[in-house]
Amino acid sequence: MPEAVIVDVVRLASGKGKPGGALSETKPVELLAHVLRSLVERNDIDPAIVDDVIGGCVGQAGEQALNISRTALLSAGFPESVPATTVDRQCGSSQQAAHFAAQGIIAGAYDVVIAAGVESMSRVPMGFSTAGRSPYGPSIEARYPEGLVNQGVSAELVAAKWKFDREALDTFAAQSHQRAAAAAADGFFDREILPIDVVNAAGETFTHKVDETVRASTTAEGLAGLKSSFYNEDLAKRFPEINWHITPGNSSPLTDGASGALIMSDTMASKLGLTPRARFHSFSVAGDDPIFMLTAPIPATHKILQRSGLSIEDIDAYEVNEAFASVPMAWAQEFGADPAKLNPRGGAIALGHALGSSGTRLLGTLVNHLEATGGRYGLQTMCEGAGMANATIIERV
Repeated sequence: MPEAVIVDVVRLASGKGKPGGALSETKPVELLAHVLRSLVERNDIDPAIVDDVIGGCVGQAGEQALNISRTALLSAGFPESVPATTVDRQCGSSQQAAHFAAQGIIAGAYDVVIAAGVESMSRVPMGFSTAGRSPYGPSIEARYPEGLVNQGVSAELVAAKWKFDREALDTFAAQSHQRAAAAAADGFFDREILPIDVVNAAGETFTHKVDETVRASTTAEGLAGLKSSFYNEDLAKRFPEINWHITPGNSSPLTDGASGALIMSDTMASKLGLTPRARFHSFSVAGDDPIFMLTAPIPATHKILQRSGLSIEDIDAYEVNEAFASVPMAWAQEFGADPAKLNPRGGAIALGHALGSSGTRLLGTLVNHLEATGGRYGLQTMCEGAGMANATIIERV
């Protein structure tokens, strides 16, 4: 049975996901095309040998419609013979893309695949893809008669259930910025970030290569003055246990970005003279309560630890996506996880959460951290809309 190995994994530096952000004047297809083109150029491979490009994207509408992964590879100059597909597992879309790529290689269906992701939240805002219509029909309304809630309210429910107060949430969020800023200052992100030439609103060209969402000066005290983002009088009556602690400061920001991983069989890597950086060890995917929505990383992690035969103590680093501070905090409490191993280079609160791109962004940071520290195993998991989560364990080689 072939092993699926990661040869390279890269990303763009984050851009603020609103007009005026560093990447906001660039079409998302060009962001992803730059990632695809760079992966083959960095590794000196013929793009014609890529069996498939599997890309993640959540807002598959407007400029991100019609299978953006295929449009991006054509924009990148790949041969027309290379196919592509775009998947949506909400925030875990590109992590799922990596799963599909690696699983296809292990099954013998592929030799070389690029798993990638893109999201331009400035150009395709959250909610745009529904076109003002509800995606829910009478069956969902009957099953959840009080109604489903948005992710912010779910984050509040998680904070209430695990009894996280405002100070704890803000302290975690500030630490994310401090860790990310320290990593950037040390040059840690240099290997994973691809510089990209873009144009600003004034028509001036510049090179973007530094995460725009990291604020080195962030403190818990500074975040304490921010107001709740999701308070609603009706929801406060429905959920009296909520204390309304979730703010813009302890949530991930709207973000533009793209990322990708070059994944192949160990045999093909050897044939091409490429050195694998890590191998895929185990996979899982799980569902959970869609009202709590963000808790599925917990069952997904239980499942992957059981399948892998590893314990949480065997894992050298955990990347648990910081959609909101309460999510990784609840996960860590559930597993008694070492806080020093949790998002050690900062997480999405600082580095941004470009939805469809985040899965392969976390994967790159995890690979680089294991290499920098000599760690062996890394675990990645992230909450996803409607109450799902992927989990991945990789092993440095």
